[in-house]
Parts: sequence; structure tokens; C-alpha cells
Amino acid sequence: MIKLTIDNKVVEVEKGTTIFHAAKKLNIEIPILCYMNLEHLDIENKPGGCRICVVEVEGRRNLAPSCSTKADDGMVVRTNTMRVINARRTVMEFILSDHPKECLTCSKSGHCDLQDMAQKLGVREIPNETTCEMSSYRLDTSPSIIRNLDKCIMCRRCETMCNEVQTVGALSAINRGFEAAVGTAFEMNLEASTCTYCGQCVAVCPTAALTEVDHTPQVIRAIADPTKTVVVQTAPAVRAALGEEFGMDAGTLVTGEMVTALRGLGFDHVFDTDFAADLTIMEEGTELLGRLNAHLAGDKDVKLPILTSCCPGWVNFFETQFPDMKDIPSTARSPQQMFGPIAKTYFANKLGIKREDMVVVSIMPCLAKKYEAQRDEFKVDGNPDVDFSISTRELAHLIKQANMDLTTLEKSEFDQPMGESTGAGVIFGATGGVIEAAARTAYEVHTGKTLEKVDLKQLRGMEGIRAGSVDFDGLEVKIGIAHGLGNARKLLNDIREGKSHFHAIEIMACPGGCIGGGGQPLHHGDSEILQKRAAALYREDAGKPIRKSHENPAIKELYETFLGEPCGELSHELLHTHYFDRKRKRDIED
Repeated sequence: MIKLTIDNKVVEVEKGTTIFHAAKKLNIEIPILCYMNLEHLDIENKPGGCRICVVEVEGRRNLAPSCSTKADDGMVVRTNTMRVINARRTVMEFILSDHPKECLTCSKSGHCDLQDMAQKLGVREIPNETTCEMSSYRLDTSPSIIRNLDKCIMCRRCETMCNEVQTVGALSAINRGFEAAVGTAFEMNLEASTCTYCGQCVAVCPTAALTEVDHTPQVIRAIADPTKTVVVQTAPAVRAALGEEFGMDAGTLVTGEMVTALRGLGFDHVFDTDFAADLTIMEEGTELLGRLNAHLAGDKDVKLPILTSCCPGWVNFFETQFPDMKDIPSTARSPQQMFGPIAKTYFANKLGIKREDMVVVSIMPCLAKKYEAQRDEFKVDGNPDVDFSISTRELAHLIKQANMDLTTLEKSEFDQPMGESTGAGVIFGATGGVIEAAARTAYEVHTGKTLEKVDLKQLRGMEGIRAGSVDFDGLEVKIGIAHGLGNARKLLNDIREGKSHFHAIEIMACPGGCIGGGGQPLHHGDSEILQKRAAALYREDAGKPIRKSHENPAIKELYETFLGEPCGELSHELLHTHYFDRKRKRDIED
């Protein structure tokens, strides 16, 4: 431990603590712009480049960035001198001098860290605004993410997230001086890069340099079209975070209020993606047991460990970074993409309408879902199984546009039959939830016995990589879990090198799983918020009368009257997929 003095207050901290965190312990607020609160992810390399957080250290001539300067024993620090305040204002003025002045129409207005920081620092004019033209870049629109580098302030948060946390390597600093920005290699389109569309760069961007593609205008037009039947599905993680956009505490469940709001918006049928999550377990669980049984029978060609396939960001990752392993993940589609074809066949038949007259909208915590919905293999004669995917944030904006306040709405229930779900379906939104749900069903199918202890707590937690096992009546099924693509890379390397001992591995692209998705309300790396969202999902699971996917009566009816059996011929046609070597495709294009 060491002692230092900050603004005439003595504080004791561990050696290696930054000045910023030492000040935080004293409740002294130091403004930050490029820094991200990623301690729970153990990230070593942080930008420290914006210099908004500079402080004065006694004995040093130059001001020091508090976010990257380690505290020393006996150090004397001042955070509020006129020299410090002047330096911060000067840095902000330089940043603003090369930044578009379109706050009224900017998609990030009201949620912009740069805007907030300028207000805190009292910057109302730019006395040293450059007389030369502002730097300008082309707009890059991908299926999920829009890059507007005119609004990039070189804080490099996105670069840190993309390279250090996700290890995707799609973004890095390019150019010098006023032309400097964070972009792709050779300034290629994001769609041609290694981007997985996980959206974590969007989640940490302080401005509108990186934003999601907004599909709410198309959704509004579809609802207003009297010739269309518009069906909406809502992912499990959305209900645990949507309330934050309306001032509620993190982890507040708003399931019933959300359903009421969606009906108020004019959707014809409001369904639950948890239904499709239960359906996913039936298919993925059957596939898991098939591979396990083949392995036990001595089949040396069986592909183990089986990898979950619910997360499109993760699917994009192995298609671009590990295409040689594309035959290892489950072929089961994600819940979003299972819901679409069931809605446009099974449910459309019940209503007596044509496929093309139904519009399926999904509310997702994930920006990769936008890309997933547009993949060609999820279309029939050009008509997508899921027409539009909007994020939790986009739904909040839509509800507010309709002049509804979520906090005052009554609760209501999902429509049937695709609104019926179990506790296993709802925990899909948290890291470890998919494999726990699968294990609940796979245990009973394999053993023919009842799983008495449904809460498989050995599979829960927030560690980046976890290991657990479930005893299938004498068969120990070894399970690995990873969230965050950097952690996924470690497990994939183990598989490639023959070091993996797992039978099954769950992987989620985003830290915390879907609860920390790129389309969720911004949490700025606060692990406590993620933990509260996860706890909310487990609360809903615990309160469900049915907690195992194979016991869902609507799922049973679906198989009895339409699909036949899990992994059967019709199920394979509608609910399974195949994967591509996207790295080779990009190399050819390049």
C-alpha cells in the first residue's frame, strides 16, 4: 500500500493504482473521455490519449494523464488548479474545432459524452477554430453499423474494445494530425473487414462516429400498412435492460410493461423469443446428445466439443477467424432465426395468410442480429425469415416517440401460441444460460429421470472463461463457457491444438452475454449493471411455473402438429443452417 495526497486529502491505495482511481476513492471526479471502465475485463492497454483527465503532480513540469499515470508513495496531486482547467478546456476546444456542429440532428444527441464533457468544462465557443477545412471522410454503412469518421475524436475506445477485448482486429488508428481517425485497414468498408458486428465498438463510442443502422422507420411503415400482418418477438435480455432508458434501476424487469407498449405501438401479435429459445434447446440439445452418444459408441469422427450457435457475433467470428473449424458448432439456428420461419409457416398457416404478407420484427440486445437477419441463407425467394431487427435502444426511442412512459404502463401477457416459454428460455440472455438450459433438457432426455436441482449454479458467473460439469447419471458432461470474443479465441485455440477436454462449450460474443449486447442501454463497462441484469433474468426463471424447455406445452404442440421430431427432416429444413469460410471470401475480394 502507498499513500498520496490529492487536493489536500490523503488516500491510501494499492501500489500500481492510477491517479484517476485513487481520486475516485476520495470521491474526487476527474473528467475522462477516452478512458473506459474495463477493470473487470483485465485489460492492460488503455488509450490515455485524449488528455482531458490531466492533473498537476508536484515536482513534475508537465501535466499528467490521470487515467494512465500510476500513483507513487508521497505523491502530491492537484486536480483543480487553473492550469489544469485551462489545459482541459484547450484540449476540448481543439477537439471541437474539427467536429461537425450538427448536434440537433445527430443520433447521439442527448447521449453524447463529448457533448456532456463540453458542457461540464463550460466550453461555449471555439476561439482557436481552424481556418482550414474540416477533415471529411466518406460515410460507411454496413448491415449493422454506420461509421461516420467526421465525428471520430480519436479517443480510441473502439480500438481498445475491438483489439484488446474482442481480439477481432477490425479497427486501428489511421492517418496523422487533423486527418487522424480510427478506421479499418486500407480504409476498406466495414463489411469487407473482419468485423463481427458485435457492436461493442458502438457501445463505447462517445460520439456518433459509430452508430447502429436504424430500422425503426421501416418498422413504422410496416405497422402503418393495412395489408401487412406485423409480428414482433422480444429477446430475453431486453426485458432486463429496457427500463434503464426510462430512469429505472438496472435489473428492473419490465416484461409485462414492454408487451403493453408493443401492443400500443400497433403490432398485430406480440410474441416472446423465449419460445424460440426453448425450440433452440430441443434442436441443439438433441444434436448435443447425438454427438455424445456417438462419441461413447467409439465414433472417432464425431466433432466434440459441440459449440453453441445462438450468437451471430460469435458465428461471424469463427467464420472469419477460424473457418477451418466451421463444422464444430451446432447447426441449430439462433432463436431469432428459428422464430422467423416458424412464424411465416406454422403461424401464418394458422392465420391463413401468405408468407410475403407477414412482417416479422425482432427486438434484440444485439447489433449482429441486424446482419444475421439479412443473410441469404435465411431467406425464401428473397423474402427474409426476419424482416427487421431493432435494438433495445431503438425500441426505447420508438416508445418515447409514441408518447408512452414505460413506468406508468400496466402489465400484460404475450400472445399465444408463440408467447409461451419456460425459465430455461429466459436465461439465454446471460452468459452460461444457453448451456444451462440445454443441460436441463439433455439430462432428462438422456437419463429418463427428473432433474431435481434445476439451478445449475456451477455454470453461472461472470468470469471470462469458466468450466463446469453436469453428472448425467454417471456420465460427467464437461462444459466450457466463454463470453467476450477474446476469451472465445483462447478456447478455440485449445480445440485447434487438441488441448480441449470439454464435451460442450457455450460462447457469447459480448461481455456478460446478451445482457451486455451492443444494442443495450449504454453501461460504460460497469460490471455491476451487467450483474444486475443477469440477476433479473434468473429471478424471472425462478418464478416460472415451467423451467425446462421440453416441458413447454406450446413446443410440444408444435412438434406434434407440425415439425414432427427434433432434428427431423422438416426441423432441419426450417431450424438448422450451415456456415461459410468468410476469410477466404474476403481474401479473394481483397
